[in-house]
Amino acid sequence: MGDANVLEAKDGTISVASAFPGHQEAVQDRDHKFLTKAVEEAYNGVDCGDGGPFGAVVVCSDEVVVSCHNMVLKCTDPTAHAEVTAIREACKKLNRIELSDCEIYASCEPCPMCFGAIHLSRIRRLVYGAKAEAAIAIGFDEFIADALRGTGVYQKANLEIKRADGNEAVIAEQVFEKTKAKFAMY
Repeated sequence: MGDANVLEAKDGTISVASAFPGHQEAVQDRDHKFLTKAVEEAYNGVDCGDGGPFGAVVVCSDEVVVSCHNMVLKCTDPTAHAEVTAIREACKKLNRIELSDCEIYASCEPCPMCFGAIHLSRIRRLVYGAKAEAAIAIGFDEFIADALRGTGVYQKANLEIKRADGNEAVIAEQVFEKTKAKFAMY
């Protein structure tokens, strides 16, 4: 096995680079596939009126375990965020509370509650698309970004955290602009 290098970007995200040739490209393709599914879930949730434009996918051994979207409005539950819903459903489906062999793909940077659920479930890797500012720009609470950044919470977590590069991030951020008319804030 090749050695891995842990890299920390200026924005605080952490990624692992492998010494294997072509590894990064394969990881990017895989990340794109699953992040695209999370973004599709975000659109689905808004289209059916279940909640805000957020989607999440839990993956184990390169297979989708669950694909969920925000269910806050449908469930009348402020904790039914996409990531929390996906973790709950994955735990039920796999019949366990520990998901250390799983990854989660989120259409947007997780809020503190979702990040806490990801951490407590022991998910090993988080990949997100849009930065919290995309959600804040259409009326979601600024606490989403402020509570995590600058606090060391990301650095203390025992999981790889990566913001998607390039087109994946742009596509994930577009979900907010394209759905803001359909999703009226309080």
